[in-house]
Amino acid sequence: MTTDSDEDLRAKRPFAERLPAYCVHFFTASGGALALLALLAAVEKNLAHSFAWLGVALIVDGIDGTIARALHVRDRLPNISGDVLDLVIDFTTYVFVPAAILVYSGIWERGFALTWAVAIVVSAALYFSDLRMKTPDNWFAGFPAVWNVVVFYLIIYQPSPWIATAVIAAAAVGQALPLVFVHPFRVKQFKPVTLVMCVVWMAAGFMTIAEDLKPDGLTNVALLASALYFTGLGLLRKRPASPHA
Repeated sequence: MTTDSDEDLRAKRPFAERLPAYCVHFFTASGGALALLALLAAVEKNLAHSFAWLGVALIVDGIDGTIARALHVRDRLPNISGDVLDLVIDFTTYVFVPAAILVYSGIWERGFALTWAVAIVVSAALYFSDLRMKTPDNWFAGFPAVWNVVVFYLIIYQPSPWIATAVIAAAAVGQALPLVFVHPFRVKQFKPVTLVMCVVWMAAGFMTIAEDLKPDGLTNVALLASALYFTGLGLLRKRPASPHA
């Protein structure tokens, strides 16, 4: 006599119970459509619109996990991996499209731009596949491959090619260094302040896009202050007590 496993039973839930989970997965997958729109805008060299689409994708990525956990998506629809789906969309919006934007940025001539775009995509692919990319207390181990943010700042401030090269190289190498960066929604330490700074950064980012990537003085202060906060916060991390202590 055979019995259904718990996973089989969950998979046989009525469609009405599975529908909310499908909706959440479609919501996450919409990030791929937003990435495509961002890529097409970049090809047309409309970088403000490109970053606008990536900004919307960032909002989707910021809230879909919370919605999924609230609706118990994994229990309702165990045969679809939200983790894998999220990873695919994140690589597209955080890495692939920003690398393409860099090619159209005009910071370097085409050959150098392609070289650095390839370096971003390859190094980030290795980072995304590393099972140690998060610490036990949910900090990112190494630079967390948020190339959308790095490229955004490079486009805004248009540094010299040598400085831009140094920034790209440092971030690429930083993915493998023993550094930690905050996960805004998962790290409990400093969480209230971090969430406020997320709002400040998002508001400054969309204001910059509205200003055609030429931020005014106050927006500049908000962009630089939030960048300093998120970059330096790892220095204040309190390591969790060792379970063997």
